[in-house]
Amino acid sequence: MGRIYEVIDDHLRTWIDKQSMFFVGTAPAATDGHINVSPKGPMGSLKVLDERTVAYLDIVGSGAETIAHIRDNGRIVVMLCSFEGPPR
Repeated sequence: MGRIYEVIDDHLRTWIDKQSMFFVGTAPAATDGHINVSPKGPMGSLKVLDERTVAYLDIVGSGAETIAHIRDNGRIVVMLCSFEGPPR
């Protein structure tokens, strides 16, 4: 089950830094559009800037859906998965 965190504390920031990849999800505002979920990495391309802000370098792969959706409505979801150790 996913969880939403209100802030990124030091414990969570350390956990984020240990992950090997992350995913970004976006969707257009139109109801007939397609949802886009993309694996991203390396983790060095994701940085925690403060307790409420992260930034990542969007390297274009097969298309430009992520940036098109962000320009359309500004919504984005960043998901991290732990492949080692206990779930978070």
